[in-house]
Formats: sequence, structure tokens, C-alpha cells
Amino acid sequence: MSGPDKPKVIGEEWSDERVRSFLELQPWDASENADYHALLKAYQAMRAEDFERFIGFFVAEGRDLNATSGDGETILDRISRHRRSVDYATILQNAGAKKTAAAGN
Repeated sequence: MSGPDKPKVIGEEWSDERVRSFLELQPWDASENADYHALLKAYQAMRAEDFERFIGFFVAEGRDLNATSGDGETILDRISRHRRSVDYATILQNAGAKKTAAAGN
């Protein structure tokens, strides 16, 4: 991840270990769903091809692709609002993620 003292690296190769490390992420607020949190952080940090590998690991661990935020939205609901995230939304849909009824199908 980038920051003021760490320049953003484009095209960096992510190892399976690094991709899997996002499975361990926990929210600061105990009221936030841990599965939603891990999906959101992976989406924000990863290129589509790395995100696809992450989703494979996520599903293999029996995690919930349809976990919701405190506002009741799935990660697919959130990603679907971003016009440049079509690849991410397709990855989620192919893995079985659904939008909530409020977001439309």
C-alpha cells in the first residue's frame, strides 16, 4: 500500500502469501463484518488478477461473499457503483456473489 513515505508501485507481482494475508485482516470496529472488511480491503488494494486469486482463497476457506456492511450492502453492491470496476464485479459474480434486493440484480 502506498503512503506519503512509500511510493505507489504499479505492476508489482503479488505472491500467493501476500494475497492470502488479506484473509487475516480484521476490522477495527467489532460491529463491522470481518468478511466484508477483508473483501473491501482486497478490492481497494489489489489489481483484478490478484483480486481473482484472493476470491479463490476466500471461497475455499468458506468465507461469505455476500457479507454486508453496516449499511446492509454487499461488496458487489459497492463495487457495482464504480464504473472502472467491471472486472472486479465479474469476478465476484462468477464466484457466486449477489447484490442485495435494495441494490437490484
